[in-house]
Amino acid sequence: MRQYRLHFKQTRQVRDIPCGTKGGVMISFDKIEVVNRLRKDYVHETLLNYGVHYDKTWIYDKIHHEINQFCSAHSLQQVYIDMFDRIDETMKEAIQRDCTRYAPGIEIINVRVTKPNIPPSIRRNFELMEEERTKALIAIEKQKVAEKEAETQKKIALSEAEKNAQVSKILMGQKLMEKDSSKRQEQIDNEMYLAREKALADANYYRILKEAEANRLKLTPEYLELRFIESIANNSKIFFGEKIPNMIMDQRLLKNYLDDVSRKDHSEL
Repeated sequence: MRQYRLHFKQTRQVRDIPCGTKGGVMISFDKIEVVNRLRKDYVHETLLNYGVHYDKTWIYDKIHHEINQFCSAHSLQQVYIDMFDRIDETMKEAIQRDCTRYAPGIEIINVRVTKPNIPPSIRRNFELMEEERTKALIAIEKQKVAEKEAETQKKIALSEAEKNAQVSKILMGQKLMEKDSSKRQEQIDNEMYLAREKALADANYYRILKEAEANRLKLTPEYLELRFIESIANNSKIFFGEKIPNMIMDQRLLKNYLDDVSRKDHSEL
């Protein structure tokens, strides 16, 4: 039973595996690790069919076969670069497929494949290609960064332009409001001026009407006679004696004088 337990789970290392690529280039893998497990209920059957070294048949020899199959079907570029990240899973699936069919007690848990050894001259070419690819990737990343920065600067510029446009719009609105307010104030001032002038004109007109009405009230015979006497009294020629010239008392002259005074009073209106 102790010997059986040793085979329940183990890591098998397969070393120095040579293979040829589709293009005829010889390469080798220093080490391939295969983590596997033998299920308890299949221990007896597996040992009975394949012995205690069952893993040599289904893992060690199988890994040599599968890695050679893979290399011969692919170019060096594919094995070394393009498809290298998929070799682990490819090997695991290939080994497990045959184990499941012929030795179902063996479970392949994981496969780890190291980078293959290739001729130095070819490796240098790949290194140069990798360097160029890295430079290209760096250039692409720099371009992306530059484009991102440009896009950011563009967004900043657009944001600044929009902000300036909003500020200009607000300032323009303020100016329009100020202009409209000034225009409204001017209109109010004009209306106030017109109202004041109208009030003054109405007051003056009212005063003239009142004066005219007062003058009309004054034009009584008694007032006219008083004005006539005052006019005679102010004359530079005053006659004294028993006989006053008839012209002074002439009724027609008196009537003419009164009419003249009346016309003057009316003209003042």
